[in-house]
Amino acid sequence: MVSSEQEFLQKMEKHKGIIFKISKMYMDSRDDRDDLFQEITYQVWKAYPNFKGQSEFSTWLYRIALNTAIVFLKTEKKRNWIRQDDFSGYAIAQEEFDSEKEEKLNAMYKAIRQLSPIDKAFIFYYLEDVSGKEIAGQMGISEGNVRVKMNRAKNKLREILQHPAPKL
Repeated sequence: MVSSEQEFLQKMEKHKGIIFKISKMYMDSRDDRDDLFQEITYQVWKAYPNFKGQSEFSTWLYRIALNTAIVFLKTEKKRNWIRQDDFSGYAIAQEEFDSEKEEKLNAMYKAIRQLSPIDKAFIFYYLEDVSGKEIAGQMGISEGNVRVKMNRAKNKLREILQHPAPKL
């Protein structure tokens, strides 16, 4: 029989990419990302005894991770306002290291950090290919509202990437 702690560790190992991606979307510096990653992990561990399995673990994890990131961001009041070029062709993947892909991902994350916390959540869901129905359920809004908010978030990100700030 697998203990609750072992189950938790196995699930976290399987889904740690979610936490990594959210940490990178919400925080600029490595130290801040590490702090947020740790805070999300702690919040998930605290809440794990209440996980009843009524949804997928990843769905439950998304909700806790995004809420923790939003609260963490508000608490820390840390933002990055660096602008980049284009986000077409970007994908968030857990593959072997490729410096060119890493540069593109870093540029994408920097642009995403300029969005509001809610818009970041919509972009995250978009990049993770989460269905509108799932997003609606997690955010407590209608699927139609999800489509509207998703399009607005994507348009804001596109605008940021198409009009980079002048380099100082």
